[in-house]
Amino acid sequence: MNTPQSGVEVRHNRAEGRFEVEVDGLLSVADYTLSDGRMTFTHTFVPDALRGRGLAEKLVRAGLAHAQAERLTVVPACSYVATFIQRHAEFQALLG
Repeated sequence: MNTPQSGVEVRHNRAEGRFEVEVDGLLSVADYTLSDGRMTFTHTFVPDALRGRGLAEKLVRAGLAHAQAERLTVVPACSYVATFIQRHAEFQALLG
């Protein structure tokens, strides 16, 4: 059974339009696009070997915190992000 990753650092890779974290040499990402004050989350990916460790949640939380700080509206085109926002009321005000 996998355990949550507490010491994992999420990086904001602006050039690639994603938030990312590397664990055990494997890259997990939350991709987004920016347009007209909107941050559209398009895809969240965690390799099979890293699933169940809470990495997708860390990526999405980092992305949503960035959107809050930058006063961006969020469009959850990715089903994981949509479900995450639905379950976490503190981020629902970001929806446009």
